[in-house]
Amino acid sequence: MQHTLAEAIAHTGVGLHSGVSTHVRVLPADVGSGRYFVRVDLPDLPIIPAQVAAVNQTVLSTQLGKGEACVRTVEHLLAALAGMGVDNARIEIDGAEVPLLDGSAQEWVASIAAVGLVSQPVVDEPIPLVIPAPIWIHQDDAFVAAIPAPETRFSYGIDFDVSAIGNQWYSHLMTNSFAQDIAPARTFGLLHQIEYLQKSGLIKGGNLDNALVCGADGWVNPPLRFANEPVRHKILDLVGDLSLLGHFPRAHFLAYKASHNLHIQLAQKILDLSN
Repeated sequence: MQHTLAEAIAHTGVGLHSGVSTHVRVLPADVGSGRYFVRVDLPDLPIIPAQVAAVNQTVLSTQLGKGEACVRTVEHLLAALAGMGVDNARIEIDGAEVPLLDGSAQEWVASIAAVGLVSQPVVDEPIPLVIPAPIWIHQDDAFVAAIPAPETRFSYGIDFDVSAIGNQWYSHLMTNSFAQDIAPARTFGLLHQIEYLQKSGLIKGGNLDNALVCGADGWVNPPLRFANEPVRHKILDLVGDLSLLGHFPRAHFLAYKASHNLHIQLAQKILDLSN
């Protein structure tokens, strides 16, 4: 069985990097159609599939594109859909960036839970992705890996010089509650990097209501939702990026100090080895 939403859900908010407000409607979709975006503000309503092949940028977020149309910062919404078991969804958006909302996937997950899912019988079962042997992608001391395992698990490690974050590790089994354990974890940033990122044209929509900010003396806008909220958010990003595979292989996905770029490299390697 596959699943789609029982009813449409919608949210409006500001994009993290663009600072532009967009409106998103997530609607039920046919069995086998997968998750895909539709730019309803553009002529001909271009469709952008939520697939690895559509990734065209990974600078501090994941961006998908097809032709001239693109949509940025898709990872939190896609993580919410995949984490809640939504296989098929039509995502209509009237701009180029998914709204950040509160910086987590919590609002998306609450909306999905409120409308519920509909089961969809599958006629042509997709060929499952298989991890036959460990796959590793690394850059300096950062890495991502997929290791054969009986269950799908995501484990992540981060290491920051600021003492309020420091070294954190967390592991999430997909059979556990994504809604409670991962979805509420908010995006975070370092105080000393904010000015540079803004001058680079990034995080125009970031503020203390939609992102945690950490300085040398601690968190600027506590309290945290979890003691290890930063590393849980990295798992949220990883789930969103790997959801571009369509479905998760049974594997232990392990990452350390990784990035959207490394996440996508791993996803592409999995596809390459499966074809």
